[in-house]
Amino acid sequence: LSSAASTGAPASRLFKGRVKVYPQSVQGAYRKLKWGILTFALMVYYILPWLRWEQGEYAPNQFLLLDLARRRFYFGPIEIWPQEFYYVAGLLVMAGVGLFLITSTVGRAWCGYACPQTVWTDLFQAVERWIEGDRNARIKLDRAPWRFTKILKRAAVHLSWLFISVATGGFFILYFADAPSLVRDMLTGDAPSVAYATVGVLTATTYIFGGLLREQVCTYMCPWPRIQSAMLDENSLVVTYKQWRGEPRTRGTKKAVQEGGKAGAKVGDCIDCNACVAVCPTGIDIRNGPQLECITCALCIDACNGIMDKIGRPRGLIDYTTEKRDRLEAAGESLPPKWKSVVRPRTVLYTGVWALIGIAMLATLLTRERLDLSVSRQRNPLYVQLSDGSIRNGYTIKLLNMEPRPRTFTLTLEGPAGALMWDSYTTEAAAAETLSIPVGPDQTESRRIYVRVPAKSLSGSKADIRFIARAGEGAVVEHATHFDGPQK
Repeated sequence: LSSAASTGAPASRLFKGRVKVYPQSVQGAYRKLKWGILTFALMVYYILPWLRWEQGEYAPNQFLLLDLARRRFYFGPIEIWPQEFYYVAGLLVMAGVGLFLITSTVGRAWCGYACPQTVWTDLFQAVERWIEGDRNARIKLDRAPWRFTKILKRAAVHLSWLFISVATGGFFILYFADAPSLVRDMLTGDAPSVAYATVGVLTATTYIFGGLLREQVCTYMCPWPRIQSAMLDENSLVVTYKQWRGEPRTRGTKKAVQEGGKAGAKVGDCIDCNACVAVCPTGIDIRNGPQLECITCALCIDACNGIMDKIGRPRGLIDYTTEKRDRLEAAGESLPPKWKSVVRPRTVLYTGVWALIGIAMLATLLTRERLDLSVSRQRNPLYVQLSDGSIRNGYTIKLLNMEPRPRTFTLTLEGPAGALMWDSYTTEAAAAETLSIPVGPDQTESRRIYVRVPAKSLSGSKADIRFIARAGEGAVVEHATHFDGPQK
């Protein structure tokens, strides 16, 4: 670079410049599938914050809510507390195992159909195609000088992208607060500053990733293309160009007929029309074999099948198949049923692990107690000897009511004979074996508890005691600790 600069010659580029991709529209089964998944995903994203779920007067009525202020996660009738974060961790592990399962079965189907980058990029491209036209029209518009028509179309495209991006960021924050209230506060300027900042950041990232960078996010920024190879084997279904059938290529149908008419000439089904390249959202040529940039969207299958129909050749020159099936088909051998490519030891293992985690989480969710009890001992002093010779210890208990309704708990003491307790709201004269403690909805009640044990009931300097909390509906939780007395 320094020598080039000293001689005035242009410096060599250290990286390849971007070649802009102009994906062409296509019709077919996989394109319909992508439209269906795109529509469903966007409906879920934009509608879910508005769904209501009646949970009473003490809890929010939003079906899905990540309440960071109160440190709660609501999903319909399910309420997750911070100490139950293992449920969230379990869901993330299930998502990871599920991604391994999908990839080992059908390649990068997640990337091609359901990844947010793919969904929003597809939406942005649909808007661009609707305003500027299809592939050839967009190429022509790019090369045209900046006149009123070009400026108007480009402005319309970018304003539409910006509107979608603002809606994306705006709806995302509705998952973290009551949707109607937050929308009202956002419009009146009363929302927290972090809400406006979040909308701004998500607007910028959506606009840049979905509208400007597009395939570069999948190729350069996403780590999954570099990891997926460990999930694939010769039985994984991936988008494949059947080279044994398509080669040698002939340019155009007339030439293919002429070449095929020559004695001994072998002509492949591929007429080198480049339809598969034109529809590819990442701009690759699937005929070059498996490539890191391929997101397995299968649009090239739709494009190629359409061409095969027009020239009277069998479909499937580009198809979902496995390396093993492709090899057997090329050799003219019989093919195993396609379901065997899906049901095999690796996929069965992933499915089993995924199901096991899900069943374990469901079991713990159905059997969990909606209360908690913690007990800490008073250390200074360890014990107090009363005038009648009995020994007193102090404890701090915390009762956690994990339901969105007020509840009254019965606290029971089990320990040495004659052990009684009272709290800071009563006197020693009211000492008993049980206490009734009301706790508000989704709240923690902290109480100082005093326990008195007759000296004759202590055989040593320590004795085991147990606090048991019971709810009216039968839920029980207990905490074991010890009682200190003088050395004997």
